[in-house]
This record gives sequence, structure tokens and C-alpha cells, in this order.
Amino acid sequence: MSSRPREAASSVTELPGPSLAEIRAARARAAEVASVTPMEYSRFLSEVVGSPVHLKAENLQRTGSYKIRGAYNRLSQLTAEERERGVVAASAGNHAQGVALAARELGIAATIFMPIGVALPKLQATRDYGADVVLHGHVVDETLQAAAEFAERTGAVLIPPFDHPDVVAGQGGLALEILDQVADVANVVVPIGGGGLIAGIASAFAQLEPELGRRVRVVGVQAENAAAYPPSLEAGEPCAIPTSPTIADGIAVGKPGELNFAIVREAVDTVVTVPDDDVAQALVVLLERAKLVVEPAGAVGTAAVLSGRLALEGPTVILLSGGNIDPMVMERVIGRGLAASHRYLKVNIPLPDRPGQLARIAELIAEANANVVEVLHTRHGVGLNISEVEIEIHMETRGAEHAELVLRRLREAGYRPRVDA
Repeated sequence: MSSRPREAASSVTELPGPSLAEIRAARARAAEVASVTPMEYSRFLSEVVGSPVHLKAENLQRTGSYKIRGAYNRLSQLTAEERERGVVAASAGNHAQGVALAARELGIAATIFMPIGVALPKLQATRDYGADVVLHGHVVDETLQAAAEFAERTGAVLIPPFDHPDVVAGQGGLALEILDQVADVANVVVPIGGGGLIAGIASAFAQLEPELGRRVRVVGVQAENAAAYPPSLEAGEPCAIPTSPTIADGIAVGKPGELNFAIVREAVDTVVTVPDDDVAQALVVLLERAKLVVEPAGAVGTAAVLSGRLALEGPTVILLSGGNIDPMVMERVIGRGLAASHRYLKVNIPLPDRPGQLARIAELIAEANANVVEVLHTRHGVGLNISEVEIEIHMETRGAEHAELVLRRLREAGYRPRVDA
């Protein structure tokens, strides 16, 4: 799914939010704490697209995501009186760590509200950066409300995750860094949650058009189950939508930021959405081909490119926005990605309840060069005859064609394999 492409703004001066000078200044400030992350050329993705593709590895940034850029720029511009009052933020992960580290580097007390049940690595990292962490609420909306009430009660400065000019300017510095590394970039593919990251990048590139003498196309990507931008762009204003669970939870935001939306509407070329299975496959590709650990939210741009949702000409940069993924979640996502790419096949097969049947099934699978990794056996499956059993076999295959070969061999031998998701 994609939004309607934008019409070019008549003048860059019409863009709301930070100016190019403010974005450049924000980049200089962020350089005090943020690393210049690697730009990796991807031969595999270049072959898929038919033109050069580079990966901007913000998953290797300090705190594991780009969020430190905007957080540090915002905090560094607080007055002495505001710094004395301290800061507060609410987040389930990346924003929490960005604010916590920025506050520590600037000597500001930070209180971070996180939802109950937040992933332990994210909780521990936020505490390790020196923040006082308060666990509150079971969904992020409850956590955000608690942080706002804390700010009102104590006077602490609330640091928003995306909807603020200083945050947008801080993230916009990435556009300048991308140009330093890929001077002839033609397309930049960016994950979207609330929109702070893409708003900063798109604003910078739009304002750089006269200087560059060309336009850099900026494309946004959202998770299909939490995609507020396409309906908002269609309606012409930010719209709240109900979100469904998604593995890309880092960008599961139900309503665009007001400032972010205003910039995206003018400066972003198109927004597409990707389903979770495509995201899981992209994460596996990044692990195998690029040797990069990327969280699902950071892999949505790669998913959009791999799935063919984007028509790209000229050098492309895909932004890998973060790498903060719980190892337990990674295990599940990798399994889903392998299944979605037909490299992990689960079949249920009803069999006559007599000796030798399992051995025959194993022999057929071996002859097809697939590898069995798990076998379950039951006499109590729904629809089984009294004289039948059912086995569930998990096996590794080499892709869709190989999986179909295995199934064909089983059917030719008289068995009735049923493929389950």
C-alpha cells in the first residue's frame, strides 16, 4: 500500500519546522555524543534493485539507534533553569535510552517512564545510562500520560520523542551525513513511526535542493499494522488509528506528530507499508548478507525494497534506524522470517498406526535433501481415524522451490502433508 506522491513545494521557505541552518547547527551539537555511523554498500540489494544500494547503519549508533541525535539537540538547548528542573520522557526503548544518555552527558537529572513488561535489555540499558526509571502502565499511552503528569507535578521538562523542532533538527543531521558518505544519493528510504526522523531528513533534503541542483527522493515506510500516515495524508491532517500488534513495535505509533505531519506532507515523496512477514524476511537478509543486527522497526525500509514495493532509480540509501532487539524476540522473528521465505517448513501428516511409517517419511525427506529438526507425534488429532496417528515435522529447506519439491515427493508416495503457518 502506498500514499499519493507529493507535489513539490513551490518554495523551501514554505516548509514548517527547523531551517537548514538550524539542522546544520543541530548536527554539530549532536557530534559531541553521536558517532558517524558506517555506510555499507550492499551487493545483494543492489542486484535486487538494479542500481547501487547502501545501508546507513544507525543500528551501530550509541544507544543502538538514531534517537540520541534529536534527544541531545533538544536537551543541549535547555536553559540553566530548565536543566535544574530535570527532564522526563516516556518510551518503551530507543527514545528512553537516547534521553538517558543525553541527560547524563549534560549533567541533567532524567526520569524515564517505561511500560510494565518492557524488554529487560532496554530497561537495564536505560538505568545504566543513569536515568531514574519508573515502570508504569501496560501500554505506551498510559506511560506517556504518567510522564506528562509527572512533568506537571514536578516541573520537569517533558522531552517528546518526535514532535518538536529541536528533535526534528537533530534527526535531520542524518541527511547531511548521508550526503557526506554518498554524494550522488538519489533515494533515501526511511522508517516512520511518529515521523520525527523522516521529517528531519526530508526537510533537510528539500532545503538543500537549490544547493545540490537536484532533488533527492525521500520515501517513508510504515508497518502495515500501525500505519497512520497513509490515511492521514489522504485526509490532509493527522488521524488517529487503532494499531494492531506488530513485530516492528518501535514504530507502532497511532497518530502522526503535528509538526512531523506538516513536513512529511510537503517534503516526502511517498509512504508505503509492509507486512510483518516481509519485515521478518528483511531482518534475516540483513543478518545473513550484511552481517548486521537490526531491530524489526529498523528493517522496514529493507523490507520495502526486497518486496518490490518501490521503483528506485539511481543510488539508494536505506536507513537502518536501530538495532535494539531482545535476543528472545530475535529468535522468534528469525524463525518467522525463515518460514516466510520457505526455508523453514512445518507439515502435519496423517499416517497409518503401524511400525515403519515414520522411518519411511524420514527417508523421503532425506532423499529430497531437506533437514528434519523436530518431530512431534500424536494419536489425538482432530479428524484422525481410530487407526491413524499424526506427525508434525519441522524441517529446513532452501526456499520455495525446494519446499515444494519435498511436498511433491511426499504426495507422490501417497501421503497427505498439510502445511501449517
